[in-house]
Amino acid sequence: MKADLVVVGSGPAGLAAALKAWNEGVRDIYLIERDIELGGILPQCIHDGFGTITFKETLTGPEYAQRYIDMLAKTGVKIKLNTMVLSITPEKKVTAVNSEDGLLEIDAKALILAMGCRERTRFQSMILGDRPAGIFTAGTAQRFVNIEGYLPGKKIVIVGSGDVGLIMARRFTLEGAEVEGVYEIMPYPGGLNRNVIQCLQDYNIPLQLSHTVVDIKGRKRVEGVTVAKVNEHMKPIKETECFVPCDTIILAVGLIPENELLKRSGVQMDEATGGPTVNEWMETSIPGFFACGNVVHVHDLVDYVTESAETAGRSSTRYIERELQRREKPIKIELGRNIRYVVPQLISEKRLEGKVRFYLRVRNPERKIEVKALTHQDKVFAKKFRIVRPSEMLRLEIPAENLSKAEEYCQLRFEVRDEQT
Repeated sequence: MKADLVVVGSGPAGLAAALKAWNEGVRDIYLIERDIELGGILPQCIHDGFGTITFKETLTGPEYAQRYIDMLAKTGVKIKLNTMVLSITPEKKVTAVNSEDGLLEIDAKALILAMGCRERTRFQSMILGDRPAGIFTAGTAQRFVNIEGYLPGKKIVIVGSGDVGLIMARRFTLEGAEVEGVYEIMPYPGGLNRNVIQCLQDYNIPLQLSHTVVDIKGRKRVEGVTVAKVNEHMKPIKETECFVPCDTIILAVGLIPENELLKRSGVQMDEATGGPTVNEWMETSIPGFFACGNVVHVHDLVDYVTESAETAGRSSTRYIERELQRREKPIKIELGRNIRYVVPQLISEKRLEGKVRFYLRVRNPERKIEVKALTHQDKVFAKKFRIVRPSEMLRLEIPAENLSKAEEYCQLRFEVRDEQT
């Protein structure tokens, strides 16, 4: 088959990208999803907090997904559910398989990759001990409770303090389970501050920072964990070890972009984000390959996922219509003091208009600082922050005219500085 555009993944990013491309005038669009329904992870996220930016309302995850599903139903986008994409080539040939059509091959003019992210497992976290039943990732536990109606355990220990883990600490408490504690190896929480307050402090669930699990005990079922405080080098301190009885361990130790398809296609990857290197159009190193949402980098809010997806949908339309104007030498983004990553990593447009949106994270928490964008020592943009945390993504919109200074140097550096400097 042939198509103008193929969108892989139908979570919030895929839904928004397909809808935006349709509204921009693309009419031959395939939306491919490996699950049996649209929405990605959103159907199991029954808590509120979604849509405050996009819809100016507070919605649950299923409500947010349904808004886009309803809008997409009014278009002619062709949806393939229960369909697994096996490979994509640099020539934009998509090979997929399902039970109805068998093997599918679609030649596309452009691709939008919106596969989302997955959770780190116990073995990726290198937690030692026995291998009993009762160890779940936070997302798996969330599906069991919210979709399947099963309570995985009664006495819970949560390892890591990612947002899903914090939300599940509250959810377990509401369902009558006892959360013994949340143990985070870093000296600061891994989730949003609002989730620490609303999910832990409001329910008197203890958060132990600079602590980690060093051993899991149990033959058939989890019986408990040994936790210990860590030093400044993240090494457990033997004298601080203590045993915490529990029957269930929930891992909330981080998310990884789901990028195997991208890697096999030869797209340039960014080690800091775990996703592809993109420009301000959300285009990867292969022309016509666009990526958006959590497959590029892990976002805090679904509204920001939607924002990047709409950029990809608009840009793919411009690519198909051959309207993208490329610079001979793109402006490279450099990482300065206390900046972990910046997305996009390149600026490729010849004539920038409006504002260019950047997403970034810091390496360490700081207070009363400015995030600056510089060309050599010429300031392009600065924004003050009362506090910055690694767990909270920063979003900057820099006017295009400000970036004209960067063109002659072909580089732009982001860094954190004290307010007075």
